[in-house]
Amino acid sequence: MGRYVLTVRLMSSDTIKPIDDNDLLKSSSLYREFQAEREEILRHKWLESEKVGYDIGFERALTDWIIKHRSKWRKSRQTTPP
Repeated sequence: MGRYVLTVRLMSSDTIKPIDDNDLLKSSSLYREFQAEREEILRHKWLESEKVGYDIGFERALTDWIIKHRSKWRKSRQTTPP
């Protein structure tokens, strides 16, 4: 896959500053929420795997976490500032 670079012309100057598309992605609040949720799922996967003594896999951990914890986790994220 190719990489794209966005170029922005600043109004106060003729200088051109390249902005990496990965920087835009990583600075978005949606991406940060995705990363935080993914970390919670991986933590849940580790804890549940430890309980049963084998790796339960990401899909099982994801499904289990969504059913048991996602709603409460999201509510706590909405009430707590980042």
